[in-house]
Amino acid sequence: MTTLMKTRSAAVAGQFYPRDPRVLEDELQIYLQEEISAGAQPKKAMAIVVPHAGYIYSGRVAASVFSRVEIPSRVFILSPNHTGEGAAVALNSEGEWMTPLGAASIDKKLANDFATRCLLAEEDTLAHESEHSLEVQLPFLQYLKKNFSFVPLTLQHLSYEECVQIGEALADCILNSGEEILIIASSDMNHYESEKETLKKDQVAIDAILALDPKALYENVHRRGVTMCGIIPTTISLIAAKKQGAQKAKLVKHQTSGQVTGDFHSVVGYAGLIIS
Repeated sequence: MTTLMKTRSAAVAGQFYPRDPRVLEDELQIYLQEEISAGAQPKKAMAIVVPHAGYIYSGRVAASVFSRVEIPSRVFILSPNHTGEGAAVALNSEGEWMTPLGAASIDKKLANDFATRCLLAEEDTLAHESEHSLEVQLPFLQYLKKNFSFVPLTLQHLSYEECVQIGEALADCILNSGEEILIIASSDMNHYESEKETLKKDQVAIDAILALDPKALYENVHRRGVTMCGIIPTTISLIAAKKQGAQKAKLVKHQTSGQVTGDFHSVVGYAGLIIS
């Protein structure tokens, strides 16, 4: 357990997305306006799955989801832990995270309520310090919702039983609040295989999400060797959404890095889904 982090500086601005706030806003506007022009209309959702690569690669997939969701004033963001640093279930319970668009405030009350319900969660800063997959979601939220607070949760690999514990605690926390609270699962899909193989492996995960079957998602991704980095956040989010009464999931967009780079021999898959 590490000391409380009051302010987290933007760790990947200028790498995964523009550092200049005007350039960043312009890029977000382009991505989101493309979706709006194509007929995207925001609706209520319980959870979403969005990618977290550099915006040039996955920004349009992320925008396809964010443009179709009503962003409430309170949000949970669940991300994988790419660095291996810090607690297995790392929570920040107060303070703010900075991006070029300003400060995003942590929802202290919501974070503390979750911590009391989930004994696996630890207050930890190390896991969050360099993690890009949670940070890259914040500018989309800041652009679309001027006043919101969030709870950051960065997760190492966990057993399915641990995912159930966290997902149920998450659902209980949301149900207890009596408010609409969106869960964001940050995840890319299969990594560094051919586009043909990646699309096939991605579909294994997508089918389980569409079936609202978190156990099948967890088991099939592992059994089929799908290198979906956000399998834990997505499994937990699906468990939490189901406990809240989720009825359906929808695939909004699915593409690969090859469609940007032109290299189809080694790609990363990106899928955007909405659970409601």
